Amino acid sequence: MIAQFTEFAAAHPLLFIAFFGLLGALVWTFFGPAGGSRKVTPIAATRLINDEDAVVVDVRGDSEFNEGHVVNALHIPMNYLKERMDKLEKYRNRTIIPICRNGQQSAVASATLRKHGFEKVFNVSGGIVAWREANLPLVKK
Repeated sequence: MIAQFTEFAAAHPLLFIAFFGLLGALVWTFFGPAGGSRKVTPIAATRLINDEDAVVVDVRGDSEFNEGHVVNALHIPMNYLKERMDKLEKYRNRTIIPICRNGQQSAVASATLRKHGFEKVFNVSGGIVAWREANLPLVKK
């Protein structure tokens, strides 16, 4: 089998490189700095909010936040998350749900929170876009 693998790699170097490139990207997605986050659907997030008194942390900018956000969400824009970590300290033992527009920034926020010792952190798959698509309520300031 190893001989066949070596023969294939020698005969098709571009396919061989592409395969390992894709494999590396897949591994990076799951275990990289923003990957490996525990994801929840918007419906599952509402269950965490209702059943576990989870804290929603909206990491979008001011204008997006003011267009509509989850009820009682804390607003800490992603750019200020590290320096405002003390604002979240009182919620250390509660479930925290970062949310952004589409789930990418909040995945980074989730990783940052875990690096700072927060254990129960869940990222909303699809962010506010998915929240709206699920017809869940948003409030405006």
